[in-house]
Amino acid sequence: MSRITLTLLTAIVLLASCNQYEKTPSGFAYKIHKGNSKELLKQGQFVKLNLEYKLPAKKDSVLSSSFGRIPVYFVVDTTRAGKHSFIEIITKCAPGDKVDFIMSVDSLKKLGMVEYNDIFKQKDVINGKVEIINTFASQELMMADYQKEMDIEKSREIKELKDFAAKKGAKVQEIGSGVLVEVTNAGDQSLLADSGKQVSVLYRGTFLDGKKFDGNMDKDSQNNQPLNFVVNSGSVIRGMDEGMRLFGKGGRGKLYIPALLGYGPNGSAPVIPPYASLVFDIEVLDVTIPAPSATKPGAPQPAAAPERK
Repeated sequence: MSRITLTLLTAIVLLASCNQYEKTPSGFAYKIHKGNSKELLKQGQFVKLNLEYKLPAKKDSVLSSSFGRIPVYFVVDTTRAGKHSFIEIITKCAPGDKVDFIMSVDSLKKLGMVEYNDIFKQKDVINGKVEIINTFASQELMMADYQKEMDIEKSREIKELKDFAAKKGAKVQEIGSGVLVEVTNAGDQSLLADSGKQVSVLYRGTFLDGKKFDGNMDKDSQNNQPLNFVVNSGSVIRGMDEGMRLFGKGGRGKLYIPALLGYGPNGSAPVIPPYASLVFDIEVLDVTIPAPSATKPGAPQPAAAPERK
């Protein structure tokens, strides 16, 4: 088959595929693959689903996805149906249905939902898919299922980190809600970085692939000032709060932090992707009793990746 014929055939197939999509008044294009249930979703119903967004212009890079992670939970509210999103057609779906959809970046820009930048370009589209998993008779049942999914995700992340540490030959201990700590030097145990103490810390944050995302420990760091915070005050991510407590003044080691104790399902764009487990090299420079002003919520902190968003 010649290259021209093959290209023409591909175009015809794509055109036929596009013609199968329906469109909402806002131009949201969708195609519903029906499951076994005929009970369409209704106003006020509690729903569990998986949702994914991809950018075909960037080699189908995933913007976000709940598939294989924590599903999305929400209440159907037809009075607040969002424009140019799958919410527009949610009441046309039933449990077991799957939906493919296409969103126009230009339309989202007009609605004030995105801005043109390095990720979203003019004339680009976002491809997505939805899978309606289940419905619940009450909010209590939905929340119980959500907690179950959270526990599954947490166990998965901790196992991933334990396997990662084992391959590195690191001797770690699990503390708190699931942080893994490798202690190289415990430091002065009479000056522990415990709850309510102010600590001064040097750190280097990396992903599991070893890529550095931030820190103040290296000569090439943009910020070489120590990170000062009060332990358990909520000014840094939970995993760092919990992991610090094994170290005293002068202590050094690593914190292996599951995503749910870091930046979670949403990440912290553009630096931290969704569901990113993190590794921190730390050195505790000092441990002190904080001044009263240092414990106030929202007290200024040095710009640093492990701050809570």
